[in-house]
Amino acid sequence: MRASIGIVGDFDPKNRTHQFTNRALEQLGLGFEWVATEAIGAAPAARLAGADGLWIAPASPYRSMNGALAAIRYARERGVPLVGT
Repeated sequence: MRASIGIVGDFDPKNRTHQFTNRALEQLGLGFEWVATEAIGAAPAARLAGADGLWIAPASPYRSMNGALAAIRYARERGVPLVGT
């Protein structure tokens, strides 16, 4: 079973940093899913529960700063591994 990483950010396929993030996780053999900050809303557990860890995406002007902060709080309060870049 491979780990699944939730990448919290608003994916832009033209953003080179986002492209490199995908490639890095693929090379590590990790499963991942981008989670739009607007999708997190007031119920982060419903959207993030399937992730073994969270990565706060680099190079993102977040559409919802509240969504990004809710993801960070979710990870902190539940002991979910978190990387912020």
